[in-house]
Amino acid sequence: MRKKGANGQESRARLLIVAASEFAKSGYHQTKISTIVSRAGLTQPSFYLYFASKEAIFKELVEKFRSELMTMIEGSRLEGGIEEDHVTGRLLGVLTGLFSFLAKDPDLTQIGFFIGDDSVIVKSEMAAMIEQNLKEEQRDGYFDSDSDMHLVAESLVGVIERLTSQQLLTGKRSAEDLARHVVSLFMHGISIFPAKRLT
Repeated sequence: MRKKGANGQESRARLLIVAASEFAKSGYHQTKISTIVSRAGLTQPSFYLYFASKEAIFKELVEKFRSELMTMIEGSRLEGGIEEDHVTGRLLGVLTGLFSFLAKDPDLTQIGFFIGDDSVIVKSEMAAMIEQNLKEEQRDGYFDSDSDMHLVAESLVGVIERLTSQQLLTGKRSAEDLARHVVSLFMHGISIFPAKRLT
């Protein structure tokens, strides 16, 4: 029987925080329950009041990350009727929000986006949702009708993944700075020459 009340909730929350830190630092296989409970100031038997196993607490952390990420992406689609001059600014807001989410809890991001076996699935789901949003925005006239939004979504997730790992979580660049560069790249490219359609 799990403990009830405020003390039980506090202990469970503390275990999740410490576990996230340990998993992010040491990886799944190297993390030990004994280390988690020691850092949380609890006993090993108390761990099993809240979680059936190390795998169970890890899966809960992955699912927390996945659920919050998907909710954010689901709510990020641009609605119809935005004036042309405001589209880039709205996209900047969406990407800033996404990078800010990834930076908010670096341990959880490491677990859900990089370490967990399900991270590949999480990123595939992310790409699929972004593709759906982009196709709807394409139908609303915000993007070139000939662009392959499947490839755009896959490219965008790849860019986000790499920049999160190498720039955001290392503290080299802020969420706002990364969002600005990504939006500029995808909306305007890097060439100084007039754009020509490739055939």
